[in-house]
Amino acid sequence: MRKKLFGTDGLRGQANIFPMLPEIVLRLGLAAGQYFRNGHRRHRVLIGKDTRLSGYVFENALTSGFCASGMDVFLVGPMPTPAISFLTKNMRADLGVVISASHNPFMDNGIKFFDHMGFKLSDQVEEEISELVLSPDINWQHPEPEEIGRARKIVDSPGRYIVHLKNSLPNTMSLQGLKVVIDCAHGATYRVAPLIFEELGAKVIQAGVEPDGLNINKKCGSLYPEIAAQMVLEHGADIGLTLDGDGDRLIAIDENGVILDGDQIMAICARDLIEKDNFPGRLLVSTVMSNMALEVFMKENGGSLLRTKVGDRYVVEAMREKGAILGGEQSGHLIFLDYATTGDGILAGIKLLKIMLEKNRPLSELSRLLQPFPQRLINVHVEKKQPFSEVLTIQKAVQDAEQKLGKTGRVLLRYSGTEPVARVMVEGENETLVEDLVIQLAREVEESLRN
Repeated sequence: MRKKLFGTDGLRGQANIFPMLPEIVLRLGLAAGQYFRNGHRRHRVLIGKDTRLSGYVFENALTSGFCASGMDVFLVGPMPTPAISFLTKNMRADLGVVISASHNPFMDNGIKFFDHMGFKLSDQVEEEISELVLSPDINWQHPEPEEIGRARKIVDSPGRYIVHLKNSLPNTMSLQGLKVVIDCAHGATYRVAPLIFEELGAKVIQAGVEPDGLNINKKCGSLYPEIAAQMVLEHGADIGLTLDGDGDRLIAIDENGVILDGDQIMAICARDLIEKDNFPGRLLVSTVMSNMALEVFMKENGGSLLRTKVGDRYVVEAMREKGAILGGEQSGHLIFLDYATTGDGILAGIKLLKIMLEKNRPLSELSRLLQPFPQRLINVHVEKKQPFSEVLTIQKAVQDAEQKLGKTGRVLLRYSGTEPVARVMVEGENETLVEDLVIQLAREVEESLRN
């Protein structure tokens, strides 16, 4: 069986272990360059990265592959994933590439692609590129020597992105008088995020802005919002914004140190759009992981929640298909499709602050819109990933659990896209029942998939 190259969100894995090997990444640059090169005109590819030590390895490998395929390479250095999405379109590049493993620890890395409009590539396109990379007898269509690509660094890219995001707040508004804690997870936003909020007028208390190549996401950022929550209380801040390593997620913190996930942020933004009558179809798009309370909230407000499989690109695909303008994930990906083509944690933070200013209300009051149902997730190590529908004992356990939960709860089983892990989730109104059922289901999954 041929190894799988792309996962839920591009390539991802530990550096120097398949698929994140320099020789594979070099072939990836060759393959993507060959796939997107059309005719004899000059083609452009934009490459950004986060702050991981291994980023240097993969940046050089990709650059070699793209230049050898005849594409000119623009190197922008450490920049957030949403910045690459924006800059790819802004600079009229044919392709954008991000070298990042998002919220993963430093030893991991990954590669994501964006098309010329700033959208992530479809599964089909990724599979076609994967075939080129993994084929042992591929015939590379190398250009003539004079058509080999050039590589150069672009120094004004942070300024372009900063101006783009500042323009998302009307010129008539300012963040002056607001105190904001920002935790950049020692990642790709460490330069631009504090500058953006400072230039918008806020007093910024910074954290996670000293990357050393090894400390990205290490007990900081959106994975550890408790650190920023304590800083909010210590400094008497109005809000805390915690980002992940590549800046496409936001977990927020209210002035009382209470942590808000993506579902709660989406509810605040959805209500704002409904009140302004600027919410086409009142349709919110999220994934199967979003809390059931969000679904109830949308129904109570005359709207609906459309669920997709896990992955922000699937959320974006559904939004484009259905004409929705707001979507996201519980994990903190927030997509405002009328302004960005992918999740952007900094943009989501600006949107939250804008709503706070317009309503003249603290975040703690705004967040009362959504009270999440008790939700419990257990990761179970499995020896095989057999479809759950083919295991009768698991199906029987799920049916029994759903019957006990009734209409005010649900069960979700899914496999991790990158690990030998089954994710068992139960949610409902009764916290004790949810806890009991998720433990029973996890035990059944473990026993049934052991051999």
